[in-house]
Amino acid sequence: MKFDHLAASEALAHVAREHAPRIDANAAYPTEFIAAARAQGLLGLLSSKDVGGHGAGPREAAETVERVARECGSSALVLTMHYAGAAVIEAHGSLEVRRELAAGRHVSTLAFSEAGSRSHFWAPTSTARAEAGDVVLDAHKSWITSAQHASAYVWSSRPTSGSELSSLWLVPARSKGLSVDRPFDGLGLRGNDSAPVTAVGVRVPASARLGADGAGFAIMMQTVLPLFNVLTSAGSIGMCEAAVAKTAEHVGSQRYEHLGSSLAELPTIRAYVARMRIQTDMARTLWQDTLAALETGRPDAMLRVLEVKAASAETAREVLDTAMRVCGGMAFRKDVGVERRFRDTRASLVMAPTTDQLYDFIGKAATGLPLF
Repeated sequence: MKFDHLAASEALAHVAREHAPRIDANAAYPTEFIAAARAQGLLGLLSSKDVGGHGAGPREAAETVERVARECGSSALVLTMHYAGAAVIEAHGSLEVRRELAAGRHVSTLAFSEAGSRSHFWAPTSTARAEAGDVVLDAHKSWITSAQHASAYVWSSRPTSGSELSSLWLVPARSKGLSVDRPFDGLGLRGNDSAPVTAVGVRVPASARLGADGAGFAIMMQTVLPLFNVLTSAGSIGMCEAAVAKTAEHVGSQRYEHLGSSLAELPTIRAYVARMRIQTDMARTLWQDTLAALETGRPDAMLRVLEVKAASAETAREVLDTAMRVCGGMAFRKDVGVERRFRDTRASLVMAPTTDQLYDFIGKAATGLPLF
């Protein structure tokens, strides 16, 4: 019987909804959500069936993230990073780790962003050197989601050959020499446990390498970037859907008692909500077209991948700005359900590849210039 990821996602979304306010208030990691994702079989969604997974693709993962994001942005980002790391492990990891991941016993994440190269995640400045059959890693990673809760990091560095390319490694999160510099206490996505991580003389076996030495850039571009962009877009779109629903609910229930009318009866209010609906649908349509382009191998697939994250991030910003405006002073109250999404949507704009970087890449593609 085919795995019903939509039914599993719906059950998972209920858990995300229950814990979202506490996660946001306390900057708490969504442990109950991860347990539920494990129980629903969703941590192994992208793992192949021959290792016990469901053999699903980007569409199923994106639909799962979108449904979760309507309830909790932090949980959606944690799941996004898990799927991005899982895709690399499924393609290049050992059989043992792939089986652990398929069974839901492995929580993955990416460790690409660095203090030295900032949002240029494809250009690590961290080093890897061969020593006595092992590889020794040194780095200052600026952000790792699930830093204190992941099983292992999909880690980028310069190759052991010392070239300007990159290599990827599977680094256990409890490795000696790794330290989390400080816990995350941010404006939005407060429960995603993104933290700076320093590596000093971290030793991993040479077999921990994911792909060939120097192949990291190609894996980032071919495996990670397309999936990561459609998943982060799913998160933005899910939060837009929540904002439209919460705003419509608010203006329908709030009344001018002296006039005997609701806010929704004002044409200006309805126009704002209509714009939110249109913007969300436009972003969703581009997202669906991007998934179709990836599935069919269309020539414009990579252009769509670049466009969709930029468009969905900008759309989420605009939709949540409007939601705050329409809901007025009451939007600052947490029970209305708008201000948390307002804060959470800001992250995608500056999450590598940032919206401004994507505009540059898209402009280069449109004018016939090489991206790199």
